Amino acid sequence: MSHKTTSLGIIYLIAGISVFSVQDLILKLISGGYPLYQAMLIRGFTSIPFLLVFAHFDGGIRTLFTPGAPKMILRGLVMFVAYFSFYIALAGLPLPTTVALYYSGPLFITVLSVLFLSEKVSAAAWAAVLTGFLGVIIMVRPGSDLFDWAALLPILSGLTYGISMITARKMGDTQTAAALAFWGNAVFLSCAGLMALYYHDGSHTVTSHPSLAFLTRGWITPTAHDLTLMMTCGVVAAMGLWLLTQAYRIAAASVVAPFEYLGLIWSVLWGWLFWRDWPDAQGWIGIGIIAGAGLFVLLQERRRSPQSAEAVV
Repeated sequence: MSHKTTSLGIIYLIAGISVFSVQDLILKLISGGYPLYQAMLIRGFTSIPFLLVFAHFDGGIRTLFTPGAPKMILRGLVMFVAYFSFYIALAGLPLPTTVALYYSGPLFITVLSVLFLSEKVSAAAWAAVLTGFLGVIIMVRPGSDLFDWAALLPILSGLTYGISMITARKMGDTQTAAALAFWGNAVFLSCAGLMALYYHDGSHTVTSHPSLAFLTRGWITPTAHDLTLMMTCGVVAAMGLWLLTQAYRIAAASVVAPFEYLGLIWSVLWGWLFWRDWPDAQGWIGIGIIAGAGLFVLLQERRRSPQSAEAVV
């Protein structure tokens, strides 16, 4: 893998994370007044023309319809679990907490890259991964009065996201990033449609927890402002899906994954600006451990592989 390709993968990753942070902000803003499936449907439909344009310039529309489509659909189902669990967690948890726990994903990616891609990870990097999971435990606070079951959702999201990105790496030699993103969005849209059919009339609404309310609330006609926000999610999702998929498609997962932690900066910034959410001492410790572990993994990879180091620089 060339230095240029690795560097480009890192750039794609950073851009994708920055773009997706805007979607997290929007979904958090609307989570108290609208159902999740409504935002997902509007997002999914809005994404379609952008994804088709990406496909046109990434090998042509014909690349969407290949013998590998069933595998891309299965990957789309895994991605749906990843994003769905993250989205409903947003309604019940502060944005920085949700994103920090979700960033267990790069830790999972590092482990999965060894198991399924035969990539080499040093003993020190393994120690950093275990330390990162300790940070996750600190943030979840199991057994304490502050424990919220919704904190398990972004961890599930991180695991399934890691699986989806590893499969993108395995499919990267035969499928384009646009095709992977297109079928991911198609599954996303189909699942949202099924949820809408079940929950749209409001008869199954559960209000005992903000995350459950976000999932089960009946359809609400959006204002022009809120409709614009939901459609913006579609543009953001199309760009973000393509950028992240492209990153893991062309570069080693263990090299680009640590850069995902830059999203923590965005989450803290948005949380403070819009809700005045600021992590407490234990929260900062957990965030610091998770982010520090990821950065340490990156440094170990640079020392282990001169090629990776030069590419990062």
